[in-house]
Amino acid sequence: MSDADSLKVSFSRPSIDSEEEKAVLDVLRSGWLTTGKYALEFEKNFSEYMNRDSSMLQERKKIGLSIEPVISLAVNSNTSGMILAMEACGVKSGTAVITTPYTFVSTATCAKHLGADVYFADIEKDSYNIDPDKIEEILKSPKGKNVKAIVPVHIAGNLANMKRIMEIAKKYNVKVIEDAAHSFPSPTKLGYAGTIADAGVFSFYVTKTITTAEGGMVCTRDKELAKRMTTMRMHGMDRTTWDRYTSPRASWEYDIIAPGYKFNLPDILAAIGVCQLKKADDFYQRRKKIVDLYNKAFKDLDFIKLPPDGEGNAWHLYLMRIVPENLKIDRYEFARKLQQEGIGISVHFIPLFNFTYWQSLDPNFTKENFPNAEKQYSDTITIPLWPDMTVEMAEQVIQTVIQIGKENHA
Repeated sequence: MSDADSLKVSFSRPSIDSEEEKAVLDVLRSGWLTTGKYALEFEKNFSEYMNRDSSMLQERKKIGLSIEPVISLAVNSNTSGMILAMEACGVKSGTAVITTPYTFVSTATCAKHLGADVYFADIEKDSYNIDPDKIEEILKSPKGKNVKAIVPVHIAGNLANMKRIMEIAKKYNVKVIEDAAHSFPSPTKLGYAGTIADAGVFSFYVTKTITTAEGGMVCTRDKELAKRMTTMRMHGMDRTTWDRYTSPRASWEYDIIAPGYKFNLPDILAAIGVCQLKKADDFYQRRKKIVDLYNKAFKDLDFIKLPPDGEGNAWHLYLMRIVPENLKIDRYEFARKLQQEGIGISVHFIPLFNFTYWQSLDPNFTKENFPNAEKQYSDTITIPLWPDMTVEMAEQVIQTVIQIGKENHA
């Protein structure tokens, strides 16, 4: 029995049924397991999904954003997609990116893999997302001249202030790459999250809103960026593997035109994605049902603050914030008690200034200099939220939270 099976309510479980099982078997039986027709279908369908609301184009046009159709490139992880997007946008040694310390570590380490520096901007006081004012402070400073890209992260599916960030990027002539790992599907007036900026990268890790087990997608409206990322995704080769083995032209005839990577998504995973994408809207509605139950139960409690909620919120995660002044226990102890009661929980995220590597790069990278990120981290517990959760499971979580809060009320 796994640890997840021993819990009353698991933290997260993928919603997989016979459709995904059949798709995987079809791939296995086809004899073609790596990147091929299913990956191409997944990319095509994903682009069609992202391009389906033409009303967004008028809003984009008003503020000078590209209205070209979205191009989607399947990759084997959000991390590899971020590296491709950064490299295509010119991030390299001698340049820098601006991002948030309130993220999973790969957002920042992708820039380090390319030899670039990383400058951190604190999050907004009342959200988990990067503060545009702090971004501009860095761009105004002497080190701003090295910045090649801004990398906002849409934490838990609640979107960063992309309109303001895009205005700042235009003012200082820098690229914007959305880390949209948490934000599918997230429609806004300017387009779906991940398609608003120069590039955006999604995650299809097993806990995400749709899954391929491992995998991701890079989106862009820029044909030149798409061309560069397509080349770099597969060893810098001028032909795809699918083309090499299915076209009349000999498979060994190819050229290496750049020092690329091995970041392609195999068909055995893409086939799962094709099935999951069809269910994305339904998955959202089912998560939202659980969110509504949580919000209704917690809204009048003086020891809980509801998560921030803005336009296009995908509700990937439910970040429950405790009010420490009204409790005799801290976040750590509250989380421990939830686990003891069989509720699967996590914390999103440990700010990067807590990690040895990042501390070693800059002595000023401390919690004192990022008070908003530190405060949110200290008060937040991520509680279960997934499509197949039942009302009974949600009520189990709710009653356990309320019981712990009341038993430990200050």
